[in-house]
Amino acid sequence: MALDYTIIGQRLKKARIDKKMTQENLAEKLDVSIAFLSRIERGNSHINLKRLTQICNILGVSEGYILNGVSSKSSNYLNAEFNEILSSVSPEKQKLIYNIAKVIKEQE
Repeated sequence: MALDYTIIGQRLKKARIDKKMTQENLAEKLDVSIAFLSRIERGNSHINLKRLTQICNILGVSEGYILNGVSSKSSNYLNAEFNEILSSVSPEKQKLIYNIAKVIKEQE
């Protein structure tokens, strides 16, 4: 799976705006130029994991959300993934998956 830096940049931009930060504010906290941050948000510049973690910490979002659009705190966390798995197996295997999940839930 290749990373789509355009989508990553869009998510970072949305998180920055949701945090009511300007590019200038965030760039200053990161000690980078506004132009560099702008390139990241447009997907024109690749971002390494160290820098991604730094940005996520400042913006208060998870790296998982920025990379794949899903947060473990989300109410629909992994729903699409589970639906894909369930739709690709037989009804018997669906029942087995259900029973396993039920046992795990009961152990909480």
